Amino acid sequence: MIYFLVPVFNEEENIPMLAETLSGVLPGKEKFYVIADDCSSDNSVASIEASFPPGSFHVITKPFNAGPGDSFNLGFEWIIRHSVSPEDRIITLEADNTSDLSILEKMYEHSVSGHELVLASVYAEGGGFERTSFIRKLISFVANVSLRLIFDVRVLTLSSFYRIYHVELISKIKARYGTIITENGFICMVEILIKAIRLKARVIEVPTTLLSGRRKGKSKMKIIPTMLNYIGFLTRPKFRKK
Repeated sequence: MIYFLVPVFNEEENIPMLAETLSGVLPGKEKFYVIADDCSSDNSVASIEASFPPGSFHVITKPFNAGPGDSFNLGFEWIIRHSVSPEDRIITLEADNTSDLSILEKMYEHSVSGHELVLASVYAEGGGFERTSFIRKLISFVANVSLRLIFDVRVLTLSSFYRIYHVELISKIKARYGTIITENGFICMVEILIKAIRLKARVIEVPTTLLSGRRKGKSKMKIIPTMLNYIGFLTRPKFRKK
């Protein structure tokens, strides 16, 4: 089984295209969609129910908005409870159609060949940004460089949502740390990456382009809170220990 784990917050306009494009990827594979709605104030849940085939998805709803880290943690927990095969995979990606699904087949091949975590990387050679502001590029670059230096992580792109995990890796993280993800903000992807590396997971990056032009509406990432979140993470020592 391939589980697609997608955090959603006010993505009503983007969900129909997301459902359509996901239906055409990895043909012949059994797919199930786990969608964690972060207390959307629009009709995101209704759009999910109208766009995905009945029986092909599960929607996790929450009583209050808690951030993408909380959504990912709830989704990972649900998947490891329901997964029955060591061959199962989890594909995480953005709900706003900015993930380049044309590289998913290549990412999946790496996953099958033994890489427990496959990252779509805008900083790998051949990757990049289709359209984004200079300030967002600068923040992303500085944050990634700082995190690599401080935590001694030899990965170019640390915070992208777009990844493939072995379900077994997520189970190992749960067993080792108790909680899969504790950070609620966008830094959550750095946290789980560091945990995977500490567990000696085989990691590989595949170059990708962030397709910002496909997004309807604005990015949900708020610059100042995200900067403060990264600074707070950098000053906490708990993940520096190997």
